[in-house]
Amino acid sequence: MITWLALDVGERRIGVAAGSDSAGLARPVAIIMRRSKREDNAALARLAAQVDATHLLVGLPYNMDGSEGFQAQRVRNFVRHLQRQLPLPVVFWDERLSSFAADEILQQIDQGRRRPHNDDVAAATILQSFFDERAAGDSPLRSGHPSPVQAS
Repeated sequence: MITWLALDVGERRIGVAAGSDSAGLARPVAIIMRRSKREDNAALARLAAQVDATHLLVGLPYNMDGSEGFQAQRVRNFVRHLQRQLPLPVVFWDERLSSFAADEILQQIDQGRRRPHNDDVAAATILQSFFDERAAGDSPLRSGHPSPVQAS
């Protein structure tokens, strides 16, 4: 069974979600307030151990035209450093509009009240879109055994 730890990496916070291939459901896990690379990586390693993660799914902020910009390179660099402490296979996944989708979900759940941060729900949205696309057969990773995409 593959258990995913999904990350929505931002400048100030990291949203974390988890889910397994067998269930195909993502759940928000935590929001990590960014401090230092060492502290961030240690916190993520602890969460990965708690959920028995076997793979990482990392939201990659593509530009609306599909190209990779500065933020995407920052995320790839973050993952490159993270893999030194958490050497799990990594898959990058398009995170465009995940924060918007998370806001919509939270407004429905909280009946219009806004939470101060939605990063964990954004991570769950990214992971759920990954599960949904694989279940629909639209993903090259639908075999259940993803080939890792390393940070470049």
